[in-house]
Amino acid sequence: MNQTLDVLIAGAGPTGTTLAIDLLRRGLAVRIVDKAPHAFEGSRAKGLQPRTLEVFDDLGVLDDVLAGSSDYPRLGIHLGPVTVPWRMFRHRERTDDVPYPNTRLMPQYRTDSVLHDRLGQLGGRVEHGRELTGFAQDDTSVTATVLGDRGPERITARYLVGADGGAGAVRKHLGVGFLGETDDQDRMLIVDAVTTGLSRTRWHVWPGGKGRFVGACPLPHTDLFQWMIRLSPGEEPPAGEEAITRRIRAHTRNRAVAVHDIRWRSVFRPNIRLAETYRRGRVFLAGDAAHVHTPAGAQGLNTGIQDAHNLGWKLGQVLAGAGARLLDSYEAERLPIAAGVLGLSTKKYEGLAKLDPSSLRRGKDEQQLSLTYHGGPLAPAGTDRTTTLRAGDRAPDAGWAGSRLFDAYRGPHFTLVAYGPEAAAASDQLAWPAAGAPLRRLTTGEHGFRRSYGIVGDTLLLVRPDGYIGHIATRDFLESTRAAVRTMAPGVTG
Repeated sequence: MNQTLDVLIAGAGPTGTTLAIDLLRRGLAVRIVDKAPHAFEGSRAKGLQPRTLEVFDDLGVLDDVLAGSSDYPRLGIHLGPVTVPWRMFRHRERTDDVPYPNTRLMPQYRTDSVLHDRLGQLGGRVEHGRELTGFAQDDTSVTATVLGDRGPERITARYLVGADGGAGAVRKHLGVGFLGETDDQDRMLIVDAVTTGLSRTRWHVWPGGKGRFVGACPLPHTDLFQWMIRLSPGEEPPAGEEAITRRIRAHTRNRAVAVHDIRWRSVFRPNIRLAETYRRGRVFLAGDAAHVHTPAGAQGLNTGIQDAHNLGWKLGQVLAGAGARLLDSYEAERLPIAAGVLGLSTKKYEGLAKLDPSSLRRGKDEQQLSLTYHGGPLAPAGTDRTTTLRAGDRAPDAGWAGSRLFDAYRGPHFTLVAYGPEAAAASDQLAWPAAGAPLRRLTTGEHGFRRSYGIVGDTLLLVRPDGYIGHIATRDFLESTRAAVRTMAPGVTG
């Protein structure tokens, strides 16, 4: 008889692999399957936002991500014989509370590779060429049928997560509606290719009439450009080096440009869709399986990674004995975020068609540092707060004991931070269960922490494993914190 897994994940892109990493480091039994015969080879989603960099720091992959990426180049907007320089992102210096303030550029195949390497370090592996074709669930488990070279296999798991993309099987098998629209007449050819006759110091854009444009972004640490060619309605997408070169030259009027050695090619249609629910029973949706975006603003991949970071610790806690209602908070927290991000990326994409310069500018909204779960089931309104933070907000970085708070937060644990003697005494008295995520207790009186967290007096803060504030107590330290912990941990009674 097959052993029952804790979690089966369908889809080994950034979302599914992030989830598998988080679950494996919690000691859970996990398998991750993907119907593709090998890892993804294209650049596709290439922007990594500051909040995602913080997730990568937590997962232990940030050094590899920084080594394989770069800051975004300036745009060069070609208007006939004139090239107008344009900075998409304002360069920001790191601060005590935001250590990674700038969006990074890295092709998706390299992001996948870094995450797959980390998965391997934890003893996991992606099972490529394995397609989930169906499943059934009951009150205790999900049994999926997975088809591979050796025929069908039945895999039983306590939970199933569909991270298998906008056309994936899990959402379709659940019968969950995918609300929104797809404009089949609005298509973009994306090509990764070696390119001659073009400077690598700029992200080149050639605007055109009726929103048609051609763009070429140099991919860092490679000799490749990602070409983006917005096609006319009814236009047959060119294929092959010569045809694509002719199409580019016809638009840019630059006879020196040529593409060679095409590594990847895809025709993209801007889907704008949101799943009507993120969960049915023991089956969850994450990433593009739950929400698909336009490419503008570099939001889709980042939102999916943060879906996984939100869901992972909750699955771990419930599998360890926490109340099952904790899993309801996944949709409650993440679906409104995706709805807002869809609106942002759609607005940016529509601006491109109108040649609106503001559509090329990126700011704090895209960086996802200010996203909050305040008012949700784990962060009800009306609880204690500091002068700058509420429960549900991102926990900022700060100096601590000659190091950083993010160093203390890194890992699959909760963190309890006490400022002041009353808060420290309550921290010492708080019982914590042996099952599930452990608790790390910190006591600090440092000015940098006080400034970053808006502290004015004794304060006890509980930081969740995903780096968001789970509770703030400025009075009634022990009892209010204990009540908050009951919603997130197994068997807290004393």
